[in-house]
Amino acid sequence: KLVFTISLMLGTTITISSNHWVMAWAGLEINTLAILPLISKSHHPRAIEAATKYFLVQATASALVLFSSMTNAWHTGQWDITQLTHPVSCLILTAAISMKLGLVPFHFWFPEVLQGSSLMTGLLLSTAMKFPPMVLLFMSSQSLNHALLVTMAIMSTALGGWMGLNQTQIRKIMAFSSISHLGWMAIIIVYNPKLTLLNFYLYTLITATVFLTLNSMKVLKLSTLMTAWTKIPSLSSMFLLTLLSLAGLPPLTGFLPKWLIIQELTKQDMAPAATAISLLSLLGLFFYLRLSYCATITLPPHTTNHMKLWHINKPTNILIAVMTTLSITLLPVSPMIYA
Repeated sequence: KLVFTISLMLGTTITISSNHWVMAWAGLEINTLAILPLISKSHHPRAIEAATKYFLVQATASALVLFSSMTNAWHTGQWDITQLTHPVSCLILTAAISMKLGLVPFHFWFPEVLQGSSLMTGLLLSTAMKFPPMVLLFMSSQSLNHALLVTMAIMSTALGGWMGLNQTQIRKIMAFSSISHLGWMAIIIVYNPKLTLLNFYLYTLITATVFLTLNSMKVLKLSTLMTAWTKIPSLSSMFLLTLLSLAGLPPLTGFLPKWLIIQELTKQDMAPAATAISLLSLLGLFFYLRLSYCATITLPPHTTNHMKLWHINKPTNILIAVMTTLSITLLPVSPMIYA
């Protein structure tokens, strides 16, 4: 585990600190190879399937990254990440990074992979593994195709909301939530890249809190979440607020990036896009509300047909406490964060 964790850090560091496309590609490859054993470590057929799917998708995306940079170098003689100017290269790169991140229409692998891995690996896949592609998108944001990104972003928010409505597995719900949030990040990357990074940081903070809370409660599906209220009431009630923050309700932390993105889109004369993406995020709000309803309000009836877990009187992790506090209360200091 130590070797894989160090490799993950190394791959991420190489990608985010490189100027040359081949170095960035090498970092992405190291990342992919380091996370594969973490996905498949449970030796369950579903975990092996998830690792195989992840490997195939990421290998394809990495090949496309290399191909787009080579095409650009062939036409312009430039290997610099910020100098991606050839239109065909820009299109291929947008597709490659969308595949790495799991943006619609390249999103099919993500819910399956997340469902096949454990909660802590799922946390890494949803946050740390999205950081290097997001940085590459940030660095090449000036040369990307506006219309394509806005279309993909609105589709991601729509599909992330719609497909999450019918799920009972919490990891799949979190996967669709991630796809929906990526839509918010992709729509603003061309106009204000710093806002995308701010959105990503806050999304990472809140998602990490949700995954750590679920891991602490040992919950994987909605039916077991319903019985968690009786075990750890304080954590469950805080979990409710964290989920609503992830949905983007004021006055919680998750409202800040949505507010700033809508403001920026309106400044750029993109009020219809802002309206569409705001309305589509209501779909996501529905399944967050369902999760929070199951986590806090549903006391199970006495004739439950599934096994209840033991009541463990262990103190809540201090990390979860700190992260939950940050996930709920950062809105008042938003001017400082934005500055």
